[in-house]
Amino acid sequence: MINFLNKISTERFYSSSTVTNDGHSPTDSSVDTRSSSEKTASSIPLSTFESDRGRIINSAAVRRLQQKTQVFPLERNSAVRSRLTHSLEVQQVGRFIVQSIYKVLSNEQLEKYHLVDIHRQVETLVEMACLMHDIGNPPFGHFGEQAINDWFEQHINECNHSATNRLLTEELRRDICHFEGNAQVIRLIHHLLNLNLTYTQIACVLKYTRCGTAAKPASNHRLSYLFKKVGYYHSEAEFVQTICDKLNMQLGHRHPLTYIMEAADDISYCIADLEDAVEKNILSLSQLKTLLNEEFQKVTSDFELSYPPRYKKDNLTHMLDKAEESAKNDPICSDSQFFIQFRVKVIHPLVKHSTKRFIDNIEAVYSGDLNEALLEDKSYCHAIAKTLKNVARNHVFNHKEIETMELRGYKIISGLLNEYKPLLTLTRNEFELTAIQDNAAPLLAKRLYKKLSSKHLRAYQKAVTEQDDQTEFYYRCRLIQDYISGMTDQFAFDEFRSLMVID
Repeated sequence: MINFLNKISTERFYSSSTVTNDGHSPTDSSVDTRSSSEKTASSIPLSTFESDRGRIINSAAVRRLQQKTQVFPLERNSAVRSRLTHSLEVQQVGRFIVQSIYKVLSNEQLEKYHLVDIHRQVETLVEMACLMHDIGNPPFGHFGEQAINDWFEQHINECNHSATNRLLTEELRRDICHFEGNAQVIRLIHHLLNLNLTYTQIACVLKYTRCGTAAKPASNHRLSYLFKKVGYYHSEAEFVQTICDKLNMQLGHRHPLTYIMEAADDISYCIADLEDAVEKNILSLSQLKTLLNEEFQKVTSDFELSYPPRYKKDNLTHMLDKAEESAKNDPICSDSQFFIQFRVKVIHPLVKHSTKRFIDNIEAVYSGDLNEALLEDKSYCHAIAKTLKNVARNHVFNHKEIETMELRGYKIISGLLNEYKPLLTLTRNEFELTAIQDNAAPLLAKRLYKKLSSKHLRAYQKAVTEQDDQTEFYYRCRLIQDYISGMTDQFAFDEFRSLMVID
């Protein structure tokens, strides 16, 4: 039976009687302790999730998004999107999808699925998941992720051998060498920022459900899509199991609202990247229109779809024509007017399709084992989204300016890891001496240690208490990854220049 009340809980990791390391009681008093059979909409107060909203919006991780890359690293043009402005757009689309779902479902269906009177709770959960979905991304986006993973693949055995006589297990080594922004979100929320959000709010950002210790499954695995990337690390495995237990979720499955967050992200960035490319003069509007029309014909053919009549609203050519017509009527801000109209023409059918797919697949969505994104079904709407993404990948992301900046970002991340490498080659005893700035500790290590973030150091110290040397080294690697991945693009650039003595 589908009962969404069983997937939404006000419970948090810390109860109101629990005090955090900072000496504060981190939760409000509205903790839901009822059994699944006793739950009603009135037992899920909106105020609890509004409390989550306040914690998220006021968090340092969200503020740092304003100086993290969306597509163009170290971009000075404020009209071009940062991770923060992108996340705000995703948030709005996520809200739109929730409103659409509630509009389409009949009163009988709302009653049947136990969605009555929790509209605003669902809306808030999705909005905040959308706002948070990128907070784990390192400087320079996916190139930053690749730089971290490549560096650890190349150096972890050497560092491990120097630091301890016991090498990491293959599982822990795999976990460290597969840094993933999505997994870092869970780590940030729980272990690094200690936001103490509700289990439900955290579950909504668990986009992929494979632990970092597990190998990527074969393409024919029943959860191959959900497992295609690392969703959480070994360091958060116990916490994720707790989330699943609290929300009646099977480990490896998603929370149903995560599908909405993912669809909102897919819809938002496929348009935004192209608008930024025009803003940067990488493409003109006429070039963009030609490329999109050509690609749409190719994708519809690949999907074995008949090319829709030009006047149909789900024909990308029709959308482009309407946008171009609107642009011609505004000689002052023609480019801006083009994308205002184009965004409306694209978003509405894609939101409508995402809504339909959510409802048509409600049982698999509810159980969290729908092994595909809502927009990926080889439909006309899928063809539109894929067309936009393909043009961005083939004609924007490979632009010389972007590739040059990505190479610089890769060099910066790799260089920072090289500089902090001495902390990973110390034995546990040497690292402990370094922490207390003992005279016996290496001078270089002591200076590097003092540059690390205090909250990251506290998380490390808490994690390694009563752990063996092998596990201590694992968390020391996490410490360095936490510190560098948490940097903004500009801070990473400045830190690199500082350590490399570049004026």
